[in-house]
Amino acid sequence: MQHLVITSYTTVTALGRGQDAAVRALQEARGGLHPGDFADADLPMWIGRVPGLEQVPLEGELTPFDCRNNRLARAALECDDIKGAVAAARERYGANRVGVFLGTSTSGIRATERAFSERDADGRLPGGYVAHYRQTQSPFSVADFVTRYLDLRGPALVVSTACSSSAKVFATAWRHIQAGLCDAALVGGVDSLCLSTLYGFNALELISPEPCRPWDRTRRGISIGEGAGFALLESPAKAEGRVALLGYGESSDAYHISTPHPQGEGASVAMEAALNRAGLGPRDIDYINLHGTATAANDAAEDRAVVRLFGAQVPCSSTKGWTGHTLGAAGVTEAVFCALALERGFIPGTLNTNEVDPELRAGLVKAGRHEPIGTALSNSLGFGGTNCTLLLGLVR
Repeated sequence: MQHLVITSYTTVTALGRGQDAAVRALQEARGGLHPGDFADADLPMWIGRVPGLEQVPLEGELTPFDCRNNRLARAALECDDIKGAVAAARERYGANRVGVFLGTSTSGIRATERAFSERDADGRLPGGYVAHYRQTQSPFSVADFVTRYLDLRGPALVVSTACSSSAKVFATAWRHIQAGLCDAALVGGVDSLCLSTLYGFNALELISPEPCRPWDRTRRGISIGEGAGFALLESPAKAEGRVALLGYGESSDAYHISTPHPQGEGASVAMEAALNRAGLGPRDIDYINLHGTATAANDAAEDRAVVRLFGAQVPCSSTKGWTGHTLGAAGVTEAVFCALALERGFIPGTLNTNEVDPELRAGLVKAGRHEPIGTALSNSLGFGGTNCTLLLGLVR
């Protein structure tokens, strides 16, 4: 299989809803982070919250699925007519021949947090939560919701491998289509703000009290965001000029539960595998979207991996200064940013970064610029050393 074309895609983050909102923000250097205002989270932090989710519950037959994560999924499915594109694919291939492969790390954990805060005097959880655990807290909840919302009946699964979750779903779709298990696939990821991640990362001393500054000499940690993104993958008869998934690479270095291999060994393996699968070399890459979390260890390890493979000339940037780290949705969100950069001819900058750490040598782009590019690499490096690199490019 030569490549899979991305025939439709969208994303919702703190930058706004849909492709145009993302492009405007990325080109105008206008970030979506703001001082933390998430309910019940009393921490000095900046977050990337998607406004309006609180006011739009799921209703009708989808009421059991109502949670912040599934509301966010629906918000993305309403953008850029991806719902229409999926409907057309369903008509072409049949509902049982369109797969759904999604990533998440939080799922509907916010519903669980609320349920535990509402226990009765005997410690019993609310009956509604217990009855609808499968539709909210269960990791498969978001795939179950999306397949019902789009009337799809093909293979469906959820990947939950921390920050690489919604990058690895592209690889999952590639394998399913190659094996003949489906003809097209909707891939994506959804992760929503919750107290577990905010306080969990704070306990690890990884939360920055100011907007995150990837690659900066005095970076102080991550800013957490929420987001959702979807992409439809298929093999149309005509693909010239469209963005395609040219290759992917996965690795698991298992170095440490929350710290990357200091030399970026897992990241190197993933990037090399993506290049090999696409039949390309380091000199063929025009832009790299870094995982770039703005923690001391992660940025240093990724920098070593990138420089070892590509040298210091390839333009690189991290877009987490715009959206925050959307965790399980980061892979698809940043793949969408790469697709937009390829289609619209620009390289995003690295927001909030003032003075690049002199010990980091990758070709960091601080200020975005208009520049035609033909290929883009996107890194997603997760906890536990579970890594994924996507290689996107314009079909010639």
